[in-house]
Amino acid sequence: MRAASRIAVAAASLALVASPLRAQSLSIGLRGTTTLPTGSFADPQLSSSSELVAGAKSGFGYGLDVGLSFGPLGVYGGFDHVKFGCETAACQGDGDYTLQGVTLGLKGMASTTSAVRPFVKGGITFNELKGSYGNSTSSATPFTTDRAPGFELGAGVDISLLGLVSVSPQVRYIGQNLKLKVPGVTSSSTSQGVNYFTFDLGLSVHSPFGRR
Repeated sequence: MRAASRIAVAAASLALVASPLRAQSLSIGLRGTTTLPTGSFADPQLSSSSELVAGAKSGFGYGLDVGLSFGPLGVYGGFDHVKFGCETAACQGDGDYTLQGVTLGLKGMASTTSAVRPFVKGGITFNELKGSYGNSTSSATPFTTDRAPGFELGAGVDISLLGLVSVSPQVRYIGQNLKLKVPGVTSSSTSQGVNYFTFDLGLSVHSPFGRR
């Protein structure tokens, strides 16, 4: 929570400093997501009997972004819903992992009048993972995780169309350690890495204010 507080303070400070300049634009967008799990999250071999989150396969999802820019800098909030396949023996034949959560962060864009504007972004994530494990559908045991803070780093380009709509391809890396919560099992202090890349294609609508 301390990390989230720092981001919130930074965003508020940015807004106060930039308010005399007026906001350049407010944007709302939807995106489609393709994922690529990494590390132990993608490893099909469980490294220990207590490790259940493994063997994730590439998946698909969708997201929502809301942003407020102050010239080349801005703040953004995001929502993600992603479903991963699973290829370990601990998963069901049709087993999968579902991740959902929100992100709060800062975004920096190149200062240019071109319709193509590269950007970088970084934020704090609060995601929850759900899944199940077992040897048969009848004995499947569901589990969830906590929402321990993680992070995302990303880069991409905004391609403006008529100044009001943008197409935004981007790549992100999400890193986080989440603690499992299994019904009937005492919580463990052990956290597991749930890390992955995303390849996103978004479409956003912009409402300009004070655009020069």
